[in-house]
Amino acid sequence: MLNQFSRTELLLGRERMEKLFASRVAVFGIGGVGGYTVEALARSGVGTLDLIDDDRICLTNLNRQILATRQTVGKYKVDVARERILSINPNAVVYTYKTFYMPDMAEKFDFSLYDYVVDAIDTVTGKIALVMQAEQSGTPIISCMGAGNKMDASALEVADIYETSVCPLARVMRRELKKRGVKKLKVVYSREPAMQPMGDSETGCKSGCICPPGTARNCLQRRQVPGSNAFVPAAAGLIIAGEVVRDLSGC
Repeated sequence: MLNQFSRTELLLGRERMEKLFASRVAVFGIGGVGGYTVEALARSGVGTLDLIDDDRICLTNLNRQILATRQTVGKYKVDVARERILSINPNAVVYTYKTFYMPDMAEKFDFSLYDYVVDAIDTVTGKIALVMQAEQSGTPIISCMGAGNKMDASALEVADIYETSVCPLARVMRRELKKRGVKKLKVVYSREPAMQPMGDSETGCKSGCICPPGTARNCLQRRQVPGSNAFVPAAAGLIIAGEVVRDLSGC
């Protein structure tokens, strides 16, 4: 029967599509990378999605985040993502968590329920906790390394964490995961050296933060606000989604 996934079924076949429909994927971080991952997973027919992010859409997200428009500024990312997913596939099941994942939040998530976990968050402690929790439950996980301050989307690639180079975040993750006895981790990373942001008094978030009062992690609290664009985070998110779909479907 003709449906919104018919073109994908031409590539995967009915049996693999049914695997995707029966799969549950948790995406931690619904920003520049994670937003595009969620979009592609929904359009690929993944049946159940868990969305974890406590952030609201900011005006400065419009340059790169698929969920960000003038109409969605100020709304919770997970709420906007849920509405968008259901507009693509009304039969999808979507769970949302307005939560900033850190090690002390681990007990709130049962990874044994997930067929795959996507790490698209920024904090090292949170990323390590996700990897360790996935390791303990035997749940497949893919992690995104640094996508900020980059201009070359073609420099992105999929590799094991211990095969990465150049990326400072990957270097820290390699060191910390080795200490913890983690043998492997699939990641998306870039060999492109990071650029230095050119902040100024008019465009810099540090000097002109517009986060609503009470925002837990506003720009003034960040050590550095990275530069970004419409294509590098998007490409990273789509690459991640492709890996998840292929792994889940057995393609």
